[in-house]
Amino acid sequence: MPITPTTRLILETLLPHLKVAAGYARFLQPKIAALPAKEQGNFFSAALTDADVAIQNLVEVVLLGTFPDIRFYGEEYESSNNTKYFRATELGLEGDYLVTLDPIDGTKFYMDGHSNYQIILSILNSDDFEAVLAISPAQNIYFYALRGEGAFKGTLEMSLETCAPLHITSTKPSILLGWGMNFIAHLLKDRYQVIDIETDYSSDIQIPNLNGILSGDLSGAVIKSGKFIDGAALAFIAREAGCIVTTLDGSTLPPLHTCRNYSLPGLIIAASKSVHQDLLKAMQSVPV
Repeated sequence: MPITPTTRLILETLLPHLKVAAGYARFLQPKIAALPAKEQGNFFSAALTDADVAIQNLVEVVLLGTFPDIRFYGEEYESSNNTKYFRATELGLEGDYLVTLDPIDGTKFYMDGHSNYQIILSILNSDDFEAVLAISPAQNIYFYALRGEGAFKGTLEMSLETCAPLHITSTKPSILLGWGMNFIAHLLKDRYQVIDIETDYSSDIQIPNLNGILSGDLSGAVIKSGKFIDGAALAFIAREAGCIVTTLDGSTLPPLHTCRNYSLPGLIIAASKSVHQDLLKAMQSVPV
């Protein structure tokens, strides 16, 4: 097995290039033209833009030029000419890391001119995330977390070392329900502002994305599945920042290598024990 670089070295190597990608995404947003839609189940995942493909290609070139033996899985792997050059696109054994990328998380937000899209890069071990870096280009901030070392926040001018620790304490009483989870909305509306992504999304008025859990705009979220490249990655940062993250029945998260299709099961993400209990109770009250 090739010697895998450390998680910090991977992040330090990629961060300058991801900052360039952030500048590219900012520049392109008002000019963006959609490529043919992907065949997916909802209009968020159906949105594919020039930025997705270009940013992934940039990261692929840097990885292949710097860590040629690294495993890599990017959201646009089917459209990328570089996929065939990576040693593998799936999880490896312990210590043989897989780097994943969502080049534009929240593509529909991005295409509609909203500011809360992200570039998310993750490093996965066989059992759990080792590191996640999430850049918000339009907001000039980024978050990152290292396994067991906490989460951090900084501006795009800052290095990893100069970022400040992120502790999620004060949050708005708002709950985000991911696609297909609106069946519990009525059980929460007496205590929270419930944002149902399926019905409340607007191309004109920005609503929180899942990254709102990191900014304090959300006190909790319930999502139908935690994809390694986005939902699960953001949940990892939230967990390292002090949030509670469980499956929909309150169980601890399963090891990544036991999951299918690059995805954890449905997740509850909560900024406090009381919020988690409210969300768990709502899930337990409705037959799934």
